Amino acid sequence: MSGTHRPGPDWARHVIWWHVYPLGFVGAEPRADDGGRAPRDQVVRHRLERLTGWLDHAVRLGASGLALGPVFASESHGYDTTDHYRIDPRLGDDADLDALLKAAAERGVRVLFDGVFHHVGRSHPAFQAVLEQGPAAPTASWFRLRWPDGPEAWKPGTEPDYDDFEGHHHLVALDHTEPAVAAHVADVMNHWLDRGISGWRLDAAYAVPAAFWAKVADRVRARHPDAYLMGEVIQGDYAAAVTGGHLDSVTQYELWKAIWSSLNDRNLFELAHALRRHDEFLDTFVPYTFLGNHDVTRIASRLADERHLDHALVVLTTVGGTPAIYAGDEHAFRGVKEDRAGGDDAVRPEFPESPDDLSPLGLPTFHRHQELIGLRRRHPWLHAARTTILDTANEHLSYATSAGADGIVVALSTAATATTVRAPGAGRLLAGRGDVADGRVTLPPHGWAVLSRSS
Repeated sequence: MSGTHRPGPDWARHVIWWHVYPLGFVGAEPRADDGGRAPRDQVVRHRLERLTGWLDHAVRLGASGLALGPVFASESHGYDTTDHYRIDPRLGDDADLDALLKAAAERGVRVLFDGVFHHVGRSHPAFQAVLEQGPAAPTASWFRLRWPDGPEAWKPGTEPDYDDFEGHHHLVALDHTEPAVAAHVADVMNHWLDRGISGWRLDAAYAVPAAFWAKVADRVRARHPDAYLMGEVIQGDYAAAVTGGHLDSVTQYELWKAIWSSLNDRNLFELAHALRRHDEFLDTFVPYTFLGNHDVTRIASRLADERHLDHALVVLTTVGGTPAIYAGDEHAFRGVKEDRAGGDDAVRPEFPESPDDLSPLGLPTFHRHQELIGLRRRHPWLHAARTTILDTANEHLSYATSAGADGIVVALSTAATATTVRAPGAGRLLAGRGDVADGRVTLPPHGWAVLSRSS
């Protein structure tokens, strides 16, 4: 599909995201506490300013973008939206959001919003109108409803059955064939782009028809041609999701899984295979790459051997993609996701008031992030670079990443003894440890190296 490459906006070639789940970060209550009040009268807690105080931390890390989880009014975790035009009162109000956007812009930091457009919470006014007015509600066509005795037999108090999100009945699925839904979503996206954000993560994009995203994306880009639109896609045909939905990117879960799985199993053939697949995706789009997010066990907890945390970060920062660091991973935060109510809490913790309050135990990991993100920023061509596997065995892997005349060579080892890896073209050491001679690099136990490419 080399003829259908979607490069995305020019600024996206340089962005490195720092991903934050805001409700957890600021210690918001698990559920919106309306105290019996109408949603518009909920008490506003001005907590976003705490996040503003962490922007300098993100910049010191090397990030140039802030990817925010849900910030809109919701019932609980942010993915049960009740008002796409209002900041969740547990976070603050419009003035707090404007202050955050202004502070980010002053630091050259782009902001990405999380758009939950597959479904809404039951308290959303569009669905509440259906419960109150029945099939005659102006927004009845927004949802995929099934009335018990047919719409003509409706009477007050009768609730329809409806499609939901993956069995969560409090999340009411929208009807993405309805023109009014597309118009609403495009209007929401344009509204916040007008306010100063730079793009959108489209939640559960895999569960929405690509034709819907294409229609919305075209409307959005007519007003904001430089908007970055990235969809959450866990598995399936990534390239088709991008081209069919007129998106810039999707989440690269294949590479995420291969990184930690291959390191844990001492089977770097798996990572080599994933990198070849990753290279194929780059024919069509530049994937959104990550080691952690608000939905998965943290990488420091996922890896069986903490010595391989560097290896995972090396891969993230030396292959093509638009990388994201999940807040806390840069300090080796631990957290295991569990399949139960509240099972996300451990990976969505409250952060201290200031970065100065973080434990110094995480500083070595933070400094490694600074080193490798700095390396990547000095080589911006890595954004869309291609990877060639040079040498593979169960416990070692080397590859070259290049774009035109630019290139680097990377070598990884999970072996308990010193290992010599074939690395043709390897030059001087840029990061890590290794001795280069005759097209080979000798790594220490559990070692890694990033090297220039000799001319």
